[in-house]
Amino acid sequence: MYYIGVDLGGTNIAVGLLNDEFLMIGKEKCPTGVSRGLSAVLDDMAGLCNKLIKNNNLTADDIAYIGIASPGSVEPDKGVVAYSNNLNMENYPIASELTARTGVKKVLLENDANAAALGEALMGAGKGKNDVIMITLGTGVGGGIVIDRHLYSGFNFAGGELGHTVIEAGGKPCSCGRKGCWEAYSSATGLINMTKEKLNETKDTVMWEMVKGDIKNVSGRTAFDASRKGDKAGQQVVDKYIDYLACGLANMINIFQPEVLCIGGGVCGEGDYLLTPLKALVREREYGHAQRTKFTEIKIAELGNDAGIIGAALLGI
Repeated sequence: MYYIGVDLGGTNIAVGLLNDEFLMIGKEKCPTGVSRGLSAVLDDMAGLCNKLIKNNNLTADDIAYIGIASPGSVEPDKGVVAYSNNLNMENYPIASELTARTGVKKVLLENDANAAALGEALMGAGKGKNDVIMITLGTGVGGGIVIDRHLYSGFNFAGGELGHTVIEAGGKPCSCGRKGCWEAYSSATGLINMTKEKLNETKDTVMWEMVKGDIKNVSGRTAFDASRKGDKAGQQVVDKYIDYLACGLANMINIFQPEVLCIGGGVCGEGDYLLTPLKALVREREYGHAQRTKFTEIKIAELGNDAGIIGAALLGI
């Protein structure tokens, strides 16, 4: 049998066909175009699925199931996207709509961060392990929990919002309405905000040259690039960012004790420049670290942009 994974994003739809060893043998992609309406979006999703089926000389009966990774709040048992502001979906029966358009009888649904975590746990950085946590550092801080090789999302399918654990009571406001959430400090957005704050504090930093005198040009790489040049202000931002990130990661380890904790997102492109000091700080903050002989392995996620597709295709195993 074959499996199809759909990564439904606010910008693009990416669809992959996996064989019985869960190796991707075909991939298609197109813009989402949410403004056209949900029917058009579903038509395109189905079109990509049907194209992969046809191009590989298969039929709908050869597909064990289609898995969908969707942003927002989902109800996997009903195949319904309860709410997704990025996709203008509310109580939308996406699974049955895709079945009707493809002829594939079984369609599964999961939150996109959870699906990506499952992909990394089973086929990526956590392959061969039972308990894996994935953290994605993007606009926000996404999370996914895999326990005994199965996703954990709580009784109402809303678990795993790890970025909305508070690391500084009464701290910076978060988009969720709380203050001091890990997301407000360790997301790419948080890193950019910290860099801007430092620029506003001092003119004596190479970062002003890097952004060409315009604070709007700050990116998640600005402080890291400046610190590599020996810039004191840039290094201060990097140290502060890694400290906050380590705080949250240590919390995750102390709660779940996963075999692997993998992190993904653009900031992970910093490689060992990020990982080496991060691992040292996390180790210091792990409960009972002085008495332990086994520790959680902190790794960079391996599947990149394909994590959602692969995770969606693994939802039924």
